[in-house]
Amino acid sequence: MTTDQHSPEGGIKHRHRHEGPQRHIVVFIFSIVLTLIAFAAVAAGGVNATFAVIILLVMAVLQVILQMGFWMHLKDKGHLLPIIFMLGGFFIAGTCIVMSLYWVWWD
Repeated sequence: MTTDQHSPEGGIKHRHRHEGPQRHIVVFIFSIVLTLIAFAAVAAGGVNATFAVIILLVMAVLQVILQMGFWMHLKDKGHLLPIIFMLGGFFIAGTCIVMSLYWVWWD
């Protein structure tokens, strides 16, 4: 939350709220829970392999979103350019993976 205060010069001085450690602690605990869920899906012997892979992928995507959003502060205003570059890198890496699989399996 942003609060405005009047400065002695007559203008408005903007003061931004500092993010305390509470949100980071919650995200850290959520990351640990996601890791435990992924570990439990693999450690459980009777789980279908396809289901375990799907659970692992979902947990990995959630972990990436948490890591980038909170630890790398990409959720904050003014971080559009790093997001664009990362999406471009993901696109190039995905294209390379698909093309290498296509190249290997075509013959």
